[in-house]
Amino acid sequence: MQVKRKIIHIDMDAFYASVEQRDNPEYRGKPLVVGGLPEGRGGVVATASYEARKFGVRSAMPSKQALKLCPQAIFVRPRFTAYKEVSQKIREIFSRYTDLIEPLSLDEAYLDVTADKQGIGSAIEIAQQIKQAIKTELNLTASAGVSVNKFVAKIASDMQKPDGLTFIGPSSIERFMEQLPVDKFYGVGKVTAAKMKQQGLFTGADLKYLSEAEMISRFGKAGAFYYKIVRGIDDREVQPHRETKSVGAEDTFAFDLTIIEEMNAELEKLAQKVHERLIRYNLKGRTVTIKIKYSDFKQITRSISLAEPTNALETIIKSAKNLLNASFTDDCYIRLLGITVSNFQISQNPNVLTSDQLDLFTNYK
Repeated sequence: MQVKRKIIHIDMDAFYASVEQRDNPEYRGKPLVVGGLPEGRGGVVATASYEARKFGVRSAMPSKQALKLCPQAIFVRPRFTAYKEVSQKIREIFSRYTDLIEPLSLDEAYLDVTADKQGIGSAIEIAQQIKQAIKTELNLTASAGVSVNKFVAKIASDMQKPDGLTFIGPSSIERFMEQLPVDKFYGVGKVTAAKMKQQGLFTGADLKYLSEAEMISRFGKAGAFYYKIVRGIDDREVQPHRETKSVGAEDTFAFDLTIIEEMNAELEKLAQKVHERLIRYNLKGRTVTIKIKYSDFKQITRSISLAEPTNALETIIKSAKNLLNASFTDDCYIRLLGITVSNFQISQNPNVLTSDQLDLFTNYK
């Protein structure tokens, strides 16, 4: 008989904003937006305090829109070095209980505590202790979801935010999934949710009426995953060491770039960021890719494969500029540039952050 896993999903509450409010007393109790500033073309919201969320401000929203919803909001740029330092301290708290930790980003992670280090035995008790340690030691709050698999634990952690703890036991999973709206399913984006609703599929119970073949026919390969998770089946293990596939940085500009010299200067800044990350994580890659987004939002990528893997700044800059020059025309207006290095040729450092983390909200000046 297979032993049921004990999985905890920890998700920090409004992480960047909470760190800013903790470190800056003048922000406390006020609507705070961390991300790009609304001046010029405006940036994007990375996260917002709960005071700002009451006005409808959400992550990934244009900062200009956030300002319209909440004119009294305070806008601050992200301090990623500070967030990473706090994230490391959170990780140290996790490691007191288990080594099976799978970071998803700086502010959330899965923990497998089936066999916890301290012999506590109760995943609920461990989640409570972790939450208390984060509050006591770091003066921050986290929400936790506890269940027998990753999918349900992920959804559970969002049920009672902020500072919540939700347990969904084995006997409750199917009933819980049946009642869940399709747009609350982790992995179902806005487009897929809209497609489901157009087909009369509004809840997990509606999805459950479809056979696996029907699910695949309607939603492709993801249909097989939906078929399982709506029944509470998720056999994915917590993976402590996820392979880094790419390291990148990008920037959205307040005003369109039209001159090649300006574009090259921005590429040099981005290349410096990518170079520093490659050095930090001891990575070398053979493929350099640039991303270009024009003023009409058309987006292209161009790549070059090198003879040898590299993390040399000069090589990254030269490759990126060559790719840009090959795509440049006198009448182009560029709103975003990005550089990514991939196709790594060395063994991975097990402590390397995931590509999701390395790319996380790097598009701020």
